[in-house]
Amino acid sequence: MDTAADQKLIAAVRGALRELADPARAAGAQAYMKSQLPSLGVRVPEVRRIAARAVREFPPASAAQVRATVLDLWRTSTFREERYAAIDLTAHRLIAGDLDMLPVYEEIIRTGAWWDFADGVSGRICSLLQSHRGKMSHVLRQWSRDPDMWIRRAAITSQLRARKDTDTQLLAAVIEPNLADREFFIRKAIGWALREYAKTAPEWVAAFTARQRNAISPLSRREALRRIHAGTDQR
Repeated sequence: MDTAADQKLIAAVRGALRELADPARAAGAQAYMKSQLPSLGVRVPEVRRIAARAVREFPPASAAQVRATVLDLWRTSTFREERYAAIDLTAHRLIAGDLDMLPVYEEIIRTGAWWDFADGVSGRICSLLQSHRGKMSHVLRQWSRDPDMWIRRAAITSQLRARKDTDTQLLAAVIEPNLADREFFIRKAIGWALREYAKTAPEWVAAFTARQRNAISPLSRREALRRIHAGTDQR
C-alpha cells in the first residue's frame, strides 16, 4: 500500500493553477487576505475543480496516501491557492470520517493561522465529530481553551453544519470560555455559530444569549440574533 505523497497529483494541481493565474486579480486577492503568502488570482470554484480533476486523473491508493499528499502540498505551497487545493483534497471519500485526519486539520489551522484556512476545514471537523462524538467532544473542549485563537475559533465553528445533530452542551462549552475574548475573529465566530444554530433551534439560541447577556459581546449577540429578529420583524 502506497503511503507516500502522490507527486504526480501535486504536480497536476500546481500546473493547472498556474495556467489559470491572473496577476491583476492576484494582487487584489493578496491585499484582501492581508497575507504575505502570494496569490495566483485563481477563483475558489476553479481551485475546487482543479483539485477534483487531479484526483480523478491520479486516484489515491489509500487513506494514508491522501493524508501524505495533503500534507506535502500544504507544507510546500508557495501560493495561497495551493493551500486551498490541499484542503479540497480532504474531501476524498477514502478519508471520510477518518480520525487520523485530525492531526492534519490541526496542522492546517495552526500553521495557516488565518480565517480562510481555519474555516476551510470546519466542515471536516464537524464530520469527525458526528462519527467520533466521544473523542472529538473531548478534543474540541480542549481546543476551546487553547492559546491559539485559530484553534479556539475552529472549536467554536465545529458544528456549523450539524443542524439538528448539534450537541448543545458542547456548543455552549466551547463558546463560554471565549465570551470575554476581545478578538474580532473569536467574537464573530461565536455569533456565526449561534446564528447558524438559530436556523434549527431559535429558542435555544435566544435563551443562551439571554442567559449570557452580561458576558456576550454586542457583536456576537447581534450576529446570533440576526435571523431571530428578522423573523420577528416579518411576522
